[in-house]
Amino acid sequence: MAGRDGERAVVRVLVDAHGETYAHEAGIALRDTPQPLYRLLVLAHLLSARIRGSVAVATARALHDAGLRDARRMADASWQERVDALGRGGYRRYDERTATQLGEAAELLLNRWGGDLRRLRAEAAGDVDELRRLLQEFPGIGPSGAGIFLREVQAVWPEAAPLVDAKALRGARRLGLPEDPERLLGLAGRTEPAVLSSALVRAALDKDVAEDTLRRAESR
Repeated sequence: MAGRDGERAVVRVLVDAHGETYAHEAGIALRDTPQPLYRLLVLAHLLSARIRGSVAVATARALHDAGLRDARRMADASWQERVDALGRGGYRRYDERTATQLGEAAELLLNRWGGDLRRLRAEAAGDVDELRRLLQEFPGIGPSGAGIFLREVQAVWPEAAPLVDAKALRGARRLGLPEDPERLLGLAGRTEPAVLSSALVRAALDKDVAEDTLRRAESR
């Protein structure tokens, strides 16, 4: 399938079938308020490890179900409570180190930004590179984790949008789509950049997603 109409069809099929953000999949009703933003930070931490996305999402839900849904509760929990919650989500390979990092990150958020990531945002003053740098001050959040957070948070932090990052562009390449953010956004029409990016990332991470999308687009 060639040409701009064909590319639009691929994007439409991809978004329709796989356009769920990771935050939504994890049960996070993303808003610019402290608890959802904190839960997204934890999710970005979990997703950045070498582990299946489905396990990271299940673990984010398990932490929430255990009551560890804001920085204060996470910091006040014992290390063992964090380990146990991570284990219930299936996050066993990295559970001990991650339990320590989550505690340290929660303490940093409380001590420096009063438990509120909106204060970190204000400190960055609209500078996305500074946002990226500040996010990486959290233990366990490196370039990958910061990128995941920004890719998802652009839905509520407009200064981060439109963001179609390198991982999303790898998905575009696998689908035979242009590896240019502006062209991809144009093909997606009114689709939110966070939704488009999540769908492209899923195609980058899962060959079956890409193949199914191309097959369905071709049959239209």
